[in-house]
Amino acid sequence: MMMWSNFFMQEEDRRRAAVGRRRAQGQQNLGLTPEREGKIKLALLLATVGATLAVLSVGTEFWVELYTYKTNGSAVCEAAHMGLWKVCVKRLWQADVPAGRDTCGPAELPGEANCTYFKFFTTGENARIFQRTTKKEVNLAAAVIAVLSLTAVALGCLCVIMVLSKGAEFLLRLGAVCFGLSGLLLFVSLEVFRHSVRALLQGASPETPPAPRLTYEYSWSLGCGVGAGLILLLGGICFLLLSLPSWPCGSLCPKRGDPTT
Repeated sequence: MMMWSNFFMQEEDRRRAAVGRRRAQGQQNLGLTPEREGKIKLALLLATVGATLAVLSVGTEFWVELYTYKTNGSAVCEAAHMGLWKVCVKRLWQADVPAGRDTCGPAELPGEANCTYFKFFTTGENARIFQRTTKKEVNLAAAVIAVLSLTAVALGCLCVIMVLSKGAEFLLRLGAVCFGLSGLLLFVSLEVFRHSVRALLQGASPETPPAPRLTYEYSWSLGCGVGAGLILLLGGICFLLLSLPSWPCGSLCPKRGDPTT
């Protein structure tokens, strides 16, 4: 009798041990391996750099600098720099402008600045810069697309954080789509802004006095936007590759001494 009871107890212990091993193996399969987690963190670091550059670009107003030509007999000249949200017109001393330069600038020189936010975000009025009128529809479109790009960045970061914290790997592909979409939207915003600058230069007012001649150059904020778009696209590609299943190389290239060969 004791023999049968010991036999059943041993069988029960083996059954419980097998169930415990299966549960532990299942939990291990649901979690991320250290190697995979490290790759996801590296890709997230890359995407974070792109997100930081995108926020810096969208939040600053050095997308383009506008320069008037220097005039003889005047001690001051005017320049301006603008972004998605506001414009700053500066009065610079011509003595500070480099001698070999025909135009007033660069806009980073010290001078009297007058910065105003664009009114078409609140009252719907067009802005006037050097007796030229902005195209509010184009500027609004560039700003809205940039905000959508930042929203996609935030959603992508949230998806990847959920993957790292909760092990929800199905969100990795969604995060890749969000980062890739953010980079594309940022490039679209840059292109729309470029069209708004061209429309501004061509929209000279026929009123007197005549509008001064202008020249322009794109500045560092727009360069940050270009870099952010490229990095976000690269981050999206990295997350997409990490979300794909690994190629079964072992089944195609069996090891030496494999009995199946």
